[in-house]
Amino acid sequence: MPYDFPLRKIIHVDMDAFYASVEQLDDPRLQGKPVAVGGGSVRGVVAAASYEARKFGVKSAMSGYLAKKRCPELIFVKPRFERYKEISQKIRAIFYDYTHLVEPLSLDEAYLDVTTNKVGNPSATLIAKEIRGRIYDELGLRASAGISINKFIAKVASDVNKPNGQKTVNPEEVLTFLEGLDIRKFHGVGKVTAEKMYQLGIFTGLDLKTRSQDFLESNFGKSGMHYYQVVRGIHLSAVKPHRIPKSLGAERTFSENLSSEIFMKDRLLHISEELEKRIQKAGVAGKTVTLKIKYSDFTLQTRSKTLPYFVSDQKLILNTALELLYQDPLDNSVRLLGISLSNLNSSDQKPVKEEAVSVQLKFDL
Repeated sequence: MPYDFPLRKIIHVDMDAFYASVEQLDDPRLQGKPVAVGGGSVRGVVAAASYEARKFGVKSAMSGYLAKKRCPELIFVKPRFERYKEISQKIRAIFYDYTHLVEPLSLDEAYLDVTTNKVGNPSATLIAKEIRGRIYDELGLRASAGISINKFIAKVASDVNKPNGQKTVNPEEVLTFLEGLDIRKFHGVGKVTAEKMYQLGIFTGLDLKTRSQDFLESNFGKSGMHYYQVVRGIHLSAVKPHRIPKSLGAERTFSENLSSEIFMKDRLLHISEELEKRIQKAGVAGKTVTLKIKYSDFTLQTRSKTLPYFVSDQKLILNTALELLYQDPLDNSVRLLGISLSNLNSSDQKPVKEEAVSVQLKFDL
């Protein structure tokens, strides 16, 4: 298919059950067993689950109680984020051996633009295979990858042959690949959006493609244009080596539900102190303070206030969070509180320019 925009060679690398796999790597007794990183108590939450645990329906964000109910043999281990960060840095070092255009999304996944690369290999497919091989040989961990002409398709493709596999979608295969996808497989289409699409008769990429731009924008607002373009293989976002953060936050889940605002004030003090550390480390300030409240029935509420000036001071952030806490009565007892700072002054900073590259309009990946 001819494209009227430059094509890139993008790899999306996604580590397989990263946190749980690191725990199994460091403790051989856990290998081959169902493992959950997180808390197994009534108030605990699963942060990550091994593939052995996923067979029983255990997944991230699930309560520890339910996870244990689904898999009685489940082994819970406490998260060790410093260790995960250490391993993540070693993985990224491997990425940088191939390209300087690396955009980390989290500790366990990243985009790589290998249109031009440090090893002079014209095949993104072979580069992805080599990277995955090095991660296993050097670190003992397995990764999956998706390879295609843009970030959107590469990310979707990385899920196709998980775990420990990869999927390449060449330029001439893009439209067929997207048309055959279940709409839930489209990155960015969550449960609520998928349900709305079902009600509109949109179940696959092909269904989505038959809808006009006006139809999608009238039903999905600004996202409608995004859906209209991506199903046609159009996603022009470049790999950004220096991603600008949109917000910073900290939150805490409590061992017992809180019903008194006095106790909540004390918890918010500690949360704001943690947030201030993260703000100082990032060297940013922001104007919008958001208070996150999760009630005992798991319903979620957010309250926000935008200030006329940038703030980074813990006391100012805490006072604003308390103002938001007191502005309306609470609906129920509270199991989680969080504070985030957005509308950051980092949005005024220009990201590092990428090197210009000469790109063919059609090639094999």
